[in-house]
Amino acid sequence: MHVLHVVGARPNFMKAAPVMRALDDRQQVRQSLVHTGQHYDANMSDVFFSQLDIPAPDVNLEVGSGSHARQTAEIMTRLEPVLLERKPDVVLVYGDVNSTVAAALVCAKLLMRVGHVEAGLRSFDPSMPEEINRIVTDRLANLLFTPSEDGDENLRHEGVAPERIYRVGNVMIDSLIRLLPAAMQSPRNGLPDRYALVTLHRPSNVDDPATLKGILDSLLRVSDQLDVVFPVHPRTRQRISEFGAGAARLHLLDPLPYIEFLALQRRATVVITDSGGIQEETTYLGVPCLTLRSNTERPVTVTAGTNILIGSDNRLLHSEVARILDGKAKLGTIPPLWDGHAGERIAEILCQVCRASNTGTLSTAAV
Repeated sequence: MHVLHVVGARPNFMKAAPVMRALDDRQQVRQSLVHTGQHYDANMSDVFFSQLDIPAPDVNLEVGSGSHARQTAEIMTRLEPVLLERKPDVVLVYGDVNSTVAAALVCAKLLMRVGHVEAGLRSFDPSMPEEINRIVTDRLANLLFTPSEDGDENLRHEGVAPERIYRVGNVMIDSLIRLLPAAMQSPRNGLPDRYALVTLHRPSNVDDPATLKGILDSLLRVSDQLDVVFPVHPRTRQRISEFGAGAARLHLLDPLPYIEFLALQRRATVVITDSGGIQEETTYLGVPCLTLRSNTERPVTVTAGTNILIGSDNRLLHSEVARILDGKAKLGTIPPLWDGHAGERIAEILCQVCRASNTGTLSTAAV
């Protein structure tokens, strides 16, 4: 069985790594790793791959940045000949980036089987490009690997056949569990014992001058009570400079490698973010999370975890920070199957489907 993984950004590598390791333990499985180059990340060095215990990509399409349409089209154009040459039995795509939907479209046209890892997530906000990517990818994928019960429910509601849906747990948590011991060995580098950790990158929060200035003003108010540590996404730093927004009292850092950032999360008093993945990680870590969005594609982090949706309500942000500092933070639980073994479950399902085909390869009749 030949499994080809398509990734486009650093979080995709974090999700692919547990699946690749699990498949490495299986007999008669060959793997290829294709990086579309959708996001260039200088932190993806040899050390990054060794920490994840995965090889460097077999192919880098070097697509680079661009508009959604241009980037998606470029990925499709460059990926097609790779798939035709390598002829994988199944292509695995991850998450909700442009690389995910582009690969699913190419595979559907070539009649190649696709598995979507992190399927079924929905924010129900069509203004988010990621939401479009999720919906289209799930319509095209043959194997849908969901992280939580809400993913199953969303897919069933959309008419997906139940036999295509597999709840396996959260592969990102697999990587977190594996790397947390190393993260806890990271030095503090002079950071305070108590701090709020901030991440911001959503266009809805950083592209409008009034919105970004309002958020920064709120963070400055938070800094009156608690140090604010802010690893700044390049997009966000550019906007802060362009808009002349004040952030002088905040601890602004350059983007960090995953292990160092994981250490910051684990030690934080509270995390203030607009990231989907960080909502999941803080839920597992038991760290309070205040999300600067009015919706989330990961509702289990709200219903079961430590996440609270703040939206643009600055008063709610400050009242929740005050509650946390007063020892009244929301308590959460870890969702089922977020146990570090999601990658192994995916590998087992792929091998079962392969055996069921009675040919040693995956066929349309296998699912």
